[in-house]
Amino acid sequence: MGARSKARKRAVDFLYEADLLGGDAVTLLASRVGSPDVPPVNDYTVTLVEGVTANRARIDDLISEHAEGWTLQRMPAVDRAILRLGLYELLWAADVPDAVAIDEAVELAKGLSTDDSPRFVNGVLGRIAVIADQLRAVL
Repeated sequence: MGARSKARKRAVDFLYEADLLGGDAVTLLASRVGSPDVPPVNDYTVTLVEGVTANRARIDDLISEHAEGWTLQRMPAVDRAILRLGLYELLWAADVPDAVAIDEAVELAKGLSTDDSPRFVNGVLGRIAVIADQLRAVL
């Protein structure tokens, strides 16, 4: 697993935990950075957590609009975290190709969630990728 893939997995861990606790992922991350009990946090993990948090309202709106048959609250928390991360990379991370953002999110879903989650994550992000250029123009 590459450094960025590991950073993504770690970011999903923070996003997931903050979601379950009903807290802010950046605050959770800040409480862990530099702690002797926690392995060092990769800079890209920090970038992802901060980016998802800063754009979370728009990210959640887009997921809700494109997750056919699912509300955000009804999704498994790990799927929400993966979709938030994947959508952030898809729309805001200029150095990550769309296909890579989707593929990495699908791989996270394969390793962390249910058997149906990879197809679900791919479907939601794929629908958004079709209009990604239009969305980026208005962000």
